[in-house]
Amino acid sequence: MAKWFRKAVTARPPNTLGGWSKSKSADARRRAALSSRPKSWSLQRRRRSAGRALQALANVTKDKPTRLKAKADARYFFRRL
Repeated sequence: MAKWFRKAVTARPPNTLGGWSKSKSADARRRAALSSRPKSWSLQRRRRSAGRALQALANVTKDKPTRLKAKADARYFFRRL
């Protein structure tokens, strides 16, 4: 890993969808996506960030069930902004 990249990643780590899985129930998936955002952020910012991450996942995956569930979860978060 390049030195500049390591410094940038440690200064501002990327947010992942830790714990999100297509095999979980909708409530569990959404809870995992929301809890993967920093707790210091406002609820609105956490919902927007989780929605964007799920929309990005839906855009790049080739697995149809994953795409449908990620898109549905993203819409859920965007509706609650």
